[in-house]
Amino acid sequence: MSTQEQTATDDRAARIRGALGRFRVAAYTTGVGLLGLVVVMAIRLLGDNPGPSAVFSPIHGVIYMIYMVITIDLALKARWSIKGTIGVLLAGCVPLVSFVVERMVTKRVQNGQSV
Repeated sequence: MSTQEQTATDDRAARIRGALGRFRVAAYTTGVGLLGLVVVMAIRLLGDNPGPSAVFSPIHGVIYMIYMVITIDLALKARWSIKGTIGVLLAGCVPLVSFVVERMVTKRVQNGQSV
């Protein structure tokens, strides 16, 4: 392998590591935010108090949009399939699943496998 090829490979690996780090933070934040959303929705539905939900729901929406952008960035850099990318994006919609998928994605990306 030539020096240029090695440099390109190292640059790609560094970009993937950076994107993976951002993804891990975003997945964890989205998971916590989704659990918070479940709590405020329970307060809204069971306690007949729409106040917390009115405040937190838009915040969670922004958190999820950031998660989507960061996930797509990692998917492009790590060359995931469209099906895998959509699956990881949907994981941010189900309580607790984003934590499981974050671990799975981290292992696969660190091993050089596609999602």
